[in-house]
Amino acid sequence: MSRIGNRPVDIPKGVEVRLDGRAVHVKGPKGELSLDIHPDLQVEMVDGEVVVSRPTDQKRHRALHGLMRSLVANMVEGVTEGFTRKLEIQGVGYRADKSAKGITLNVGFSHIVDYVAPEGVELQVPSQTEVVVTGIDKQLVGEVAAEIRAVRPPEPYKGKGIRYAGEQVRRKAGKTAGA
Repeated sequence: MSRIGNRPVDIPKGVEVRLDGRAVHVKGPKGELSLDIHPDLQVEMVDGEVVVSRPTDQKRHRALHGLMRSLVANMVEGVTEGFTRKLEIQGVGYRADKSAKGITLNVGFSHIVDYVAPEGVELQVPSQTEVVVTGIDKQLVGEVAAEIRAVRPPEPYKGKGIRYAGEQVRRKAGKTAGA
């Protein structure tokens, strides 16, 4: 039995949830999101809460049940609080700067890398070695953070590169002088 899927999604004040057939629309103070629910599952409003139900106990339906409930809960959280992902830049001379449409990364290449943020995501650069990705769509915020990290992932010998805040990079021993 899906423990996550069985929990109803609470709707806080200031958030409006509308069901249009298979689509769930969530509107809140930070914006509006919508999601198409899988055709096998049902979504309904009960006592000011969103309840997702499944037709059978098949493994596929159980997995979709928890997934759809989590996606709806993330939409509600996104339009009320939003999501944030922080990145750190480590390396001598590595830095990020805010540009008109996104950020400019100088991370050891012979050229500067410009990253343009997609619609619905905001990039901030509090210091030259920090990048903060914020938005209301959890999946999009995570994807943008992963794309920025992929520009120069942390390397295992010196740890230089772009990493998530708090990420532990496994270090390798370098070459030792032969006898």
